[in-house]
Amino acid sequence: MQKFLEYHAEQVKGVISGWDRLAFRGTLQWIATLNGLATFLGVRRIWLKDFMAWAKELTRMVRRSCEQTAEALGIPSIYLDSCLTDKEALARRTAEQLGIQSGPICRVSVVEPCYAPSVVGNRASGRLELVMRSRKCVWEYFYFDDPQVGFGHLRLQTWAPFTVKGCLNGRHWLERDLAREGVGRMKVGNCFRAIDNPERAQQLLDAQLACDWPSLLSERLNRYYPVLSGLFEPQRLNYYWSAEETEWATDVMFDNTATLDRLFPLLSRHALMVTDSANVMRFLGQIPAGAALPRRVAGDVRGDRRRRYEGMRVKHSHGGNSVKMYNKAGNVLRVETTINAPRGFRVFRPDARGGRGEWLPMRKGVADLHRRAQVSQQCNERYLDSLAACPTATTLGETVTGVCSRSKGVKRGARALNPWGEKDHRLLEFLAQGQWAIQGLRNRDLALWLDCQANERPPDERRRLSARVSRQLRLLRAHGLIRKVPKTHRYQVTEKGKQVATLVVTASNVPSKTLMEMAA
Repeated sequence: MQKFLEYHAEQVKGVISGWDRLAFRGTLQWIATLNGLATFLGVRRIWLKDFMAWAKELTRMVRRSCEQTAEALGIPSIYLDSCLTDKEALARRTAEQLGIQSGPICRVSVVEPCYAPSVVGNRASGRLELVMRSRKCVWEYFYFDDPQVGFGHLRLQTWAPFTVKGCLNGRHWLERDLAREGVGRMKVGNCFRAIDNPERAQQLLDAQLACDWPSLLSERLNRYYPVLSGLFEPQRLNYYWSAEETEWATDVMFDNTATLDRLFPLLSRHALMVTDSANVMRFLGQIPAGAALPRRVAGDVRGDRRRRYEGMRVKHSHGGNSVKMYNKAGNVLRVETTINAPRGFRVFRPDARGGRGEWLPMRKGVADLHRRAQVSQQCNERYLDSLAACPTATTLGETVTGVCSRSKGVKRGARALNPWGEKDHRLLEFLAQGQWAIQGLRNRDLALWLDCQANERPPDERRRLSARVSRQLRLLRAHGLIRKVPKTHRYQVTEKGKQVATLVVTASNVPSKTLMEMAA
């Protein structure tokens, strides 16, 4: 993202990158599946006909323990009639009313959907069977404002397999760290409008990556649900912790709200019109850097722009993962990568036997959280680098005047470009694609852009198309829109090329009435 920061250096007063929202899940793996639960019941010598009574007794023990824990902590217990109630807002109001600055806030009990085992009869076989299905049960929430990690919550499914879910926020954690060190800051919600020492804030965010997540989560689990440690005695079951959803945010703090109010409409329009949805797969690392974009993208790739309560949001999503950009707290431009389906990414795992190791699909387990942070940061940086090409200072005429005149190349002159002509406009659309930023472009890439069936043409037609593409590349090079990479057959799009291409493509998609209003 260095290009973006350099381009807006005079307006940016700080930037931080780190965890935003982290949604965790704790699973008792032995009893979380039908086969595992059947094995566990066999070990405990519990018949299927007695399963429901056994499970109800465990539920009663868990709920009674939660009541006792809330009383011991001196916090209120709140029972909700509807699961649609905003429980986080309720917890924050409770903390404000009780004057709680740090520590446990409240216990909330509510009936919500869950995925749990039941015993049903099979008419065909005349036997009882264990099945996993959706049902409802009571969930026990504990909200807290932790001295270390800040505001968050844990919630327990009070019916087998007693799944635990929780949510923490890296920005709340950072606020606690900054307060301990006496660093001045201005925070709105989960966003910092200003930090006196952004460099130190980034160091504190980086330190979160070294966290021992199983220990941190298990410690809080034992604090609020102590009954779980002895619930299955003499067997002792430990929770396996995974990250169901992670949000990694890069916040660019501008000097004032007016600056971002002027820039954001341009950036959001650029993100939707120039950065097409297929390129989102490039940002998310779903397509290798050196590979051309496929003619058809597998899966559902979407891009949209919506107006939120705080401002505008642009979001691109694919396969459960997304990258989005929005203005927040007035002067903060946030680019955020959300990962729900990590198996689309790769993580290097060393061989336990001392071998070389290999790259394998990323797991949801917290063991791969550090790699997930790396992937998310790279996605944010690629997205911000693509925004660096959005012209925000020069006018349309100033940007394209040079290419509209005949150019004198190194060996021979080149004709003027006609940005609004069909052929030349198609060339500029090609340059505006974000995938050429890493490995550059080749003759065959432009050939496929001009003719999607180029690889299927007869050899004579392919040679003629290659020759025509070479002339077009020479034209772009003469105008300084691309430059050749030494000792290769690749070309890199220059900064001038990015600015000219993105401005022309963006302007060509804006309604004439809007252009007239902006000009006025």
